[in-house]
Amino acid sequence: MIATYRLQLTPGFGFARARALVPYLRELGVSHLYLSPVLEARAGSTHGYDVVDPGRVSAQLGGEGELRALCRAGLGVVLDVVPNHMAAVDENPYWRDPELRRRFFDLDAETGLHRRFFDVAELAGVRVEDRDVLAETHRTVLGLVREGLVAGLRVDHPDGLADPRGYLERLRAEGVERVWVEKILAPGEALRDWPVEGTTGYEFASDAQALFVDSAGERILTELAGEPRPWGEVALEAKLEQVRTTFAPEVERLRRLHDVPGLERALASLPVYRTYVEPWSGRVEQADRDAAAGLPEDVRRVLLLEERGHDEFVTRFQQTTGAVTAKGVEDTACYRYVRLLALNEVGGDPGRFGLDVDRFHRANTLRPRGGLLAGTTHDTKRSADVRARIGALAGLAGRFAELATRWRRLNEPLRPAGAPDRTEELLVYQTLVGAWPLEPDRLVAYVVKALREAKRNTSWVDPDERWEAAVAAFCRRLYGHEPFRRQLEAFVAELAPAGERSALGQLVLRLTAPGVPDLYQGEELPFFALVDPDNRRPVDWERRRAALAAGDSPKLELIRVLLALRARRPEAFAGGYESLPAAEGTCAYRRGDAVVVAVACAGGAPAVELPPGTWRAVVEEPYATVFEAAR
Repeated sequence: MIATYRLQLTPGFGFARARALVPYLRELGVSHLYLSPVLEARAGSTHGYDVVDPGRVSAQLGGEGELRALCRAGLGVVLDVVPNHMAAVDENPYWRDPELRRRFFDLDAETGLHRRFFDVAELAGVRVEDRDVLAETHRTVLGLVREGLVAGLRVDHPDGLADPRGYLERLRAEGVERVWVEKILAPGEALRDWPVEGTTGYEFASDAQALFVDSAGERILTELAGEPRPWGEVALEAKLEQVRTTFAPEVERLRRLHDVPGLERALASLPVYRTYVEPWSGRVEQADRDAAAGLPEDVRRVLLLEERGHDEFVTRFQQTTGAVTAKGVEDTACYRYVRLLALNEVGGDPGRFGLDVDRFHRANTLRPRGGLLAGTTHDTKRSADVRARIGALAGLAGRFAELATRWRRLNEPLRPAGAPDRTEELLVYQTLVGAWPLEPDRLVAYVVKALREAKRNTSWVDPDERWEAAVAAFCRRLYGHEPFRRQLEAFVAELAPAGERSALGQLVLRLTAPGVPDLYQGEELPFFALVDPDNRRPVDWERRRAALAAGDSPKLELIRVLLALRARRPEAFAGGYESLPAAEGTCAYRRGDAVVVAVACAGGAPAVELPPGTWRAVVEEPYATVFEAAR
């Protein structure tokens, strides 16, 4: 497997249009399409995660015949599957029929309520721990795998399952040889010993970005943000809020199972998304003990099976903590803690201001060799190019702090209602700097979503439309405020080269580090996108075909050259990883016996001590050099 390429399928961009891209993607060097969910979803679904019939390939996307044609078009295919939930609507025959609903969905017999996907009541938890339910809901997908049409599966949200290990072992037993899990690992957390290739790569994206963040800028940007508390306190506060509000129904259900003291704090206090204790088998791993060490004693004893008799409580507690962390951290705290937005990412650690080269090497040696290496995904808060440019602010921290302070004064007349507040205004400025040029409508849509996620002055549950309108008006007025716009554009021109250098350096790492590079639709050209739905805008494929033919895009050419190298030297990229002596600020390593990579992650030119032998440069740029051994 050389590289995956993620395509977001929609009713307007289905299997036939995806098949038309295969010649272009093969020429680019991609080996596998990585498709968003392909089973029948709600009418008009733009993402496919709201499945209504797992037994049918989506007619909205073109039907099973077109999917089969796509699978035979010349690229391998990886499917995104959603075992945790289906849409709780009458379009879904399994939900519509009362008897099927009881069999297939995770219902509370006492209240009749269903287990939700996070806080989304329209998505109901499925009982895939039941072998018959798994067989029925996976019949179509497993059939495509057995026929050799599908090369592997990406499993969405395994942390919601009652028995993640058992589910993954069942997939392996059914003949699925390649599985990637959308498992969000906390910094330093190792993937469990599951029968999978690895994760979908968020931890790599976080490490690669942190490698390019100048730690010298931390104090200045922390002071600019005006948040004196460390990240961990902000995150804990947000998780506790979610436990006490959004997840009150889940907490109540847990209390009915076992009303243990300290439950709310325990749900918010794990340093990871969840533990994987198995009450039915008695399995408790050291990683579970480590994660639970800080919990209230009464909860810890029950969770680690030191006090038996509460098996359902243990299972449901574990299913709930992942949701609490996702909503509390990713969808709340990451929108409140704004000192450097490049670090506020799925699976990231906004409290970690930079990463040294030795730790990056160590992470690469520990990561499963078959895992995906992500940069931009459909779930990232910002595209890799936006993150890289915002991350470069750390190297110009004093300059940006001076400008942001000046802009607050300069733009005071644009906020007569007092909105946005200081935190929101800094988020706006970083977003403009990171994604410029950015159309007003895109900025406003993003900022309103960010405000609601932060839940400080407005929220999805209780929107303050006056506040949102005032912030939206402020954002639009910025575009016509010439003194501000001139300064913004001048600063972006100053910052952009450092951002591009960081983005391309991170791309070299993604294309050469241990794992399988994953590309997101359209990102082979400069791709400045914000959180969904902004990152799902239509892609200009003709422009990309033309750029590939002309060979005049540095980013696209870098991808083409390094994917060709991976195809030419499969044994090197399947082999070892060895860090190499290099100049300070250079990350250098050897892949097998045939490839050497040197990336400048702290300014200057990359410099590495080459191993003995004859080497030729296949990439030779100011930000990176990649060498191939002579045959």
